[in-house]
Parts: sequence; C-alpha cells; structure tokens
Amino acid sequence: MYRTNTCGELNIANVGQEVTLCGWAQRIRKMGGMTFIDIRDRYGITQLVFSNEINASLCEQANRIGREYVLQATGKVAERSSKNAKNPTGEIEIIVDTLKVLNEAATPPFTIEDDTDGGDDLRMRYRYLDLRRTCVRANLELRHKMAFEVRKYLDEHGFLEVETPVLVNSTPEGARDFVVPSRMNAGQFYALPQSPQILKQLLMVSGFDRYFQIVKCFRDEDLRADRQPEFTQIDCEMSFVEQEDILNMFEGMTRHLFKAIKGMDIPVLPRISWHDAMKYYGSDKPDTRFEMKFVELTDILKGYGFAVFDSAAYIGGICAKGAASYTRKQLDALTEYVKRPQIGAKGMVYARVEADGNVKSSVDKFYSQEVLQQLKAAFQAEAGDLILILSGDNADKTRKQLCELRLEMGSQLGLRDKNKYSCLWVVDFPMYEWSEEENRLMAMHHPFTSPKPEDIPLLDTDPASVRANAYDMVINGVEVGGGSIRIHDSQLQAKVFEVLGFTPEKAQEKFGFLMNAFKFGAPPHGGLAYGLDRFVSLFAGLDSIRDCIAFPKNNQGRDMMLNAPGELDPSQLEELNITTVIKSK
Repeated sequence: MYRTNTCGELNIANVGQEVTLCGWAQRIRKMGGMTFIDIRDRYGITQLVFSNEINASLCEQANRIGREYVLQATGKVAERSSKNAKNPTGEIEIIVDTLKVLNEAATPPFTIEDDTDGGDDLRMRYRYLDLRRTCVRANLELRHKMAFEVRKYLDEHGFLEVETPVLVNSTPEGARDFVVPSRMNAGQFYALPQSPQILKQLLMVSGFDRYFQIVKCFRDEDLRADRQPEFTQIDCEMSFVEQEDILNMFEGMTRHLFKAIKGMDIPVLPRISWHDAMKYYGSDKPDTRFEMKFVELTDILKGYGFAVFDSAAYIGGICAKGAASYTRKQLDALTEYVKRPQIGAKGMVYARVEADGNVKSSVDKFYSQEVLQQLKAAFQAEAGDLILILSGDNADKTRKQLCELRLEMGSQLGLRDKNKYSCLWVVDFPMYEWSEEENRLMAMHHPFTSPKPEDIPLLDTDPASVRANAYDMVINGVEVGGGSIRIHDSQLQAKVFEVLGFTPEKAQEKFGFLMNAFKFGAPPHGGLAYGLDRFVSLFAGLDSIRDCIAFPKNNQGRDMMLNAPGELDPSQLEELNITTVIKSK
C-alpha cells in the first residue's frame, strides 16, 4: 500500500496515528535545525516535519528535496504549535520517520501556486503542471460535479443517454466544419459534428421520447474567451411537447444545479422577447444583474440645431445612478472607449443631474433647461445621476454600441458581481437574419426550427418577419443554452429550405434522410443544448472557459502542449489520396 491517507483528510482527531502519505513537494522551508515540506496531492496539503535532533540523516535527506519531487512519507500525526486556520489540515503535521523519493523532478518553469508567475502560453505548454494548481483543479472538480448533477436530474426525469456518431456528413447553414478525409472512400470527407441536431431529431422519430448526451462538438470558428474549436454540450430533446414544457423542464434543471452546486434558490426565470431585449439592452443576451435600460430620445432631442442628433436615425441613452461625480477625465475616457474601432461610435453626449435638480449637459448651448428636464423625466433620473447618450444613422448598430457602453458602466460601478446571478429566458427570436456575406436570408438558429404557427403564412409573403419557436437561457449576459421547437412536418420543412434558397434537389441531397424520416410518423418534438463549458465557467467565476477545460486550445486554435495542429507525413497524405497541400502564405 503506497499510502494510508490522502494529504487533505487528516485533522486533530488523527493525532498519534502512524500514517503514510504520497504526493508532490509543494514548498520546502529550512529553519535552523528543522526542515518543513508541504506535501500536496489532489485532496490537499499536509506539512511534513524533519528535525536534526530526532534524526539528522533524515533531515539531511529532506534538505536535498526539490520542488515537485514525488514523495512517500511515513510518520506520526502531531498537533501543530503554530496552526494554519486557512488550511483544512492546518492543525496537524507529520513527524516523519521514513522518507522515500518516488521520483525526482526538474525545476518547473513556473510556480505551482494559485498566484503563479507563469503566463498563459507557458502554462498552456506545460498544462499538465498547470493542472496541479489547486485553483485549476477545483474548476475541473466543479465540472465533474455539474455533469454528475445534470445526469442525475435528467435520469430522474426519464431521459435516456444515447451516444451519436462523431464522423458525420458536412451540412450547410452552420459554422465551418472540421473535415476528416476518408482513406477508404477516395476524395470524400467526413465532418466532425457541430452538434448532434439531426441525429437527436431522428431519435425522436425512433420513439426514444426523451434523449440527452453530454457530447463533444466541433466548430471551425474564430475564437474568443467563451469559444473553443471543440466544446461540450448538454444536448437534450423531448417528444410530444410544446415550448412551455421544455422551458419548465430545463428551468427546473437550472434550479437544481444552483441548489446542488451553489446552495442557492433562484426565483422563477423572467422571460423577455428578442425584440424587447434588443430594444432595451441592444443584445439578445442581456446582463440583467443591473438595470440601466435604454431609453429612446429621438422625439425629445431632435430638431434643436445640434447637427449630430438632427441627422440621426436613432438617439438613445442610459442612466447611471449616482455617477454624476464622474470627472471630465473619466467622461473623456468613456468617449474614447465608445469610439474604439471595435465599438464604432462617433462620440458621446453626457448630462448630469445636479443637487438642485437642474440638468447640466455637454451640449447645453443647443438645449434649454426645459428640454433637459424632459430628458431627465424620460429616465426618471434623480440628483446625482449621470445620463450618457449615443446616436447614429443605423438604429441596430447604435443600440449595440450603447450595449457596450452599458456593460462598461456596469463594470466600472461594480454592478457585475460574479457572485450574483441573474437568469432569464429570451424568447420569440426571428426565424431568419440577413447575411451581408451570403446576400440572402439565413436561419438565425438552424433550418429545423419551427416557425410560430400564426406566422407560417408569412413564409410566402414576408419571411424576414417570421418569428421562431426558439428560446435561449441567459445568465449574467452569457448565453448558456438555447433551443427550439422543431419542424416535424416534411412539407413545412421543405418550405423552410425553399426560403433559405435550397432547390428541392439540393435539400434532398443534404437532408433527404431527415425529410424522408418525417414521412414515417415524426412526433412533435423540441429541445435545447446547454454549453457545459460556459455553465461551469459562470459557476466558477472565470473570465474564460479555458480554465474549466482540461486541455484547451489557445486563441489561434492551437494546442500548445501537443503542438497541434501539425503537418502530416507525405506517406499519410498519399494514403488519404491527398497529393497536394496548399501552404498558407
């Protein structure tokens, strides 16, 4: 037996016991005739003690130990004279009588501490060392617990876990696929699934009724903090349901996760239409931990000789409570913030509500106090509040700019507390959105989403105004899950493909198996998928999903540790019938 106990379980009740621990040397401290080694494993840290007075040769051996050496130590549990209340094992220490080095270690390239001195690239190159850090390991333990609770909840509600293939066919209307050449079928390619969407719908046709899968998905997209080329979905589908059934089921799962993981009871989730989310927040994933809703000001501020407003298609603003004390320097910094190329506003106007109730603005010469009081009333602003205004010739773009300003103000005023959670459903999404790149309507979610029954006639006359039976769950401004009621009628599915520009032949070529399956009796069905990585990162309070994934990719989609992607040997390319590889410039 290598060990009798782990490094995180001993306490004052174990004093006097002979124990054997195994782990890594976290810290070595030499103090006079004594040496202290903190030994660490997955479960915690325990202090080992070596004394010249008790055993000089053993103490000398301990002095030769380096950081991250793998050790086995046997000794007696003793009460510490100087206790460490921050450590669960901080009341005890081990007076070592036998020490064995199981493996020596090179000096690590960064400190294995929560506050490490290693940069992102270095830690990703040595991810196996980074995973030894308590804070990173805790994220993966949280991920395990959340996945366990998801399975528990869904099992209790009659869901069956089914694995779907990883090698599938490439389909249009989504993000870019990762493709895999087939050796046995020269010139043909598999695609890695962006989601099991079609397969889970076929499971509903098969009569499985309630399906789920915690599944890897792959999308060849540009990366950011909440995206990875491979990610994990909690993928679910149900038969004989309407939208209300699905929202209630998965609101229940979310409530279960908050209770089981965070010990929190969350209220019934409010619902907001996509239209209202864009109107009041400029985003289909609004952060509702704080108010600061948009107020449209076009009718109040247009027509007074201020050319910027008079020529604008949209004028809107937000009210930051208690922020009238912002200095001119702070306001200038906010103006520069919204003028950044990533946001694209041309400028910003501000107005302060002063202690006497009067309004002082950066465009006073164009507006009387009477008009400025109308501005104040529109926001229900009070003394000490700060009003910030943007305008533009495109309402949608200006609202998105105002959204960025709102989030920045929320951060500056401390309103985006990671320990506070605000959850909601966004419903009634548009069925389609216009793609400038493709110069056509594209499915906002995917082409299997059902339109609202009352909007089906508009598919022939005004498809851009059709609403979908689609919904997203948003927590703290992050879309953690989304789904829809699916089309289960082959004729309606064919009509939707037609609106998307598919010829009947093209639709049959790409999706014939699904449309044919519908002809054999498809039940009404729908579902959703949660992003497990995003959900875990929210619960862990992380800024990026990378630290809740064991071996993530960097922002260029590279695995720094495995040095992937990499080149193939010419013989491998020949086997795959790929004779030419185009080198990137």
